[in-house]
Amino acid sequence: MASVLNVSAYLFTRIDDPASVRTVLRERAGGAGLRGTILLAEEGINLFLAGAEGAVRGFLSELRADERFATLRAKESWSDAVPFGKLLVKVKREIIRMDRPEVRPQDGRAPAVTPDTLRRWLDRGADDEGREVVLVDTRNAFEVDYGTFAGAKDWRIDRFTQFPDAADSHRSELEGKTVVSFCTGGIRCEKAALHLRAEGVEAYQLEGGILGWFEAQGDAHWNGDCFVFDGREALDPALAARVGA
Repeated sequence: MASVLNVSAYLFTRIDDPASVRTVLRERAGGAGLRGTILLAEEGINLFLAGAEGAVRGFLSELRADERFATLRAKESWSDAVPFGKLLVKVKREIIRMDRPEVRPQDGRAPAVTPDTLRRWLDRGADDEGREVVLVDTRNAFEVDYGTFAGAKDWRIDRFTQFPDAADSHRSELEGKTVVSFCTGGIRCEKAALHLRAEGVEAYQLEGGILGWFEAQGDAHWNGDCFVFDGREALDPALAARVGA
């Protein structure tokens, strides 16, 4: 049985002192023998960590004791080995770069749909009001090539900073429809949905992203695997490393 617990989590929350938080978290994670990446910025935290189950859960429990991170929720998967070579804790301008400072999830989230709700919409071919549902993949093109939702919009972007311009160019594909943005764990689609709503699009984010969908719905309406930024390369809808990874 796989013994290494892998967690990914993010939270948009105001952090006035990311440099000092970096020092504390680096000591805690390093002392617990964890490996992976923690990104901090004034807009929040984004982390990918792996290690012994008790060490990972203990780190997250300590992290949530800080009221700024109390609502942090982690997505879990298991592996036979730690898929990271070392521990990195960095301070960035953004925890996910979009280069649109007016998009501020830390001040308020875009509305989200749960995997159960989206499954119902996709099964019936429309949302609860009878509107057409359009799925928008906010990930980079090479990630999409590993797998995506059936019929999802893929605008072949190379980096997330290109998403706003791509969305503007494809605005006609979204008008008058219910749009659901999605990404690996939720962080990119959260910013994407806010941008789309600011442009007048009826946009929602998929709660928990693709990994949350896999956990709740498996491979329903999904083709392929999901690329992840660690040594496993990609996860299948059962949240297991793809064959050959």
